[in-house]
Amino acid sequence: MNNSSINAFRKRFKGEIALLIITVIWGATFPIIKESLNDSTPFIFVAVRFSIASILILPFFLPKVKLLNKETLKAGLVLGVLMFGGFVTQTIGLNHTTATKSGFITGSVVVMIPFLQFYMEKKIPTKGAIFGTILVFIGLLFLSSGGNDLISFITDLGGSFNFGDFMTLVCAIIFAHYVVYIDIYTNKYEFIFLFSLQIFTTAILGILSASFIGISDLGEIRFVLTESLIFGLLYTGILATVVNIGIQTKFQKLITPTKAGIIYSFEPIFAAVFAFFLLNEKISNFGFIGMGLIFFGLISSEIYDTLFNKNGKENS
Repeated sequence: MNNSSINAFRKRFKGEIALLIITVIWGATFPIIKESLNDSTPFIFVAVRFSIASILILPFFLPKVKLLNKETLKAGLVLGVLMFGGFVTQTIGLNHTTATKSGFITGSVVVMIPFLQFYMEKKIPTKGAIFGTILVFIGLLFLSSGGNDLISFITDLGGSFNFGDFMTLVCAIIFAHYVVYIDIYTNKYEFIFLFSLQIFTTAILGILSASFIGISDLGEIRFVLTESLIFGLLYTGILATVVNIGIQTKFQKLITPTKAGIIYSFEPIFAAVFAFFLLNEKISNFGFIGMGLIFFGLISSEIYDTLFNKNGKENS
């Protein structure tokens, strides 16, 4: 490797480690939010979570607000609407479908990203990234199954396609677009504005949605400040939102959306591990196989890119 290749590898590796760290943090939100929702309805939880994050980042945003222009504002709003849309459709979907099917359909985001990257950015993923994506998708399919044998595995995934499945598919499509737009916008606009505006937008939309549900009596309104809920709001508001979205907005641009999608696919692995220790939830035999395939998908993609990549991020 020459100096240029070494520097490109270091930048890519730095970005991959950063995204892997936030995936660990996101994985822990699964059992934490599950416990928190015993004391709060989903829309209120999202509204308060992002309101906490907004208050924390407001002092960093206000001193630079005079430098904000219309194009940057538009980019931040697009990211915020996509983020909120992903959370809403995922929540609605989970209320109408099984966790098995939800996990599989949401995992399909890793397959959507390469096509969106090609369509929106005219970038063709490397063979290593494509091979890794296929392995990860198969791994997610196995990890999403609660069965321990082939018959139960097919039964878990073979149910009819319902409204919840449709909303979860919409969620996957939204998050796939979000990952690609992060790649596009972070190379054009200042970090602090993109970081802040998407969180502000999600908080405002969350508050408006929760208020509308409360006024119209379309759903239950519940918010009881228990220790579990306070911990959940602080963890998700500070770590899973301020820290994670900040890292994602800053470092995802160092690698391609396809590789980012592969790394993000580790979230269900960490979620399963945290759920095992915190909620005593079992991991099926197929779940362990799925973890292995996801890990091998990332490693094989990384090895291929390290050996054959010559142009840094563009071909990672």
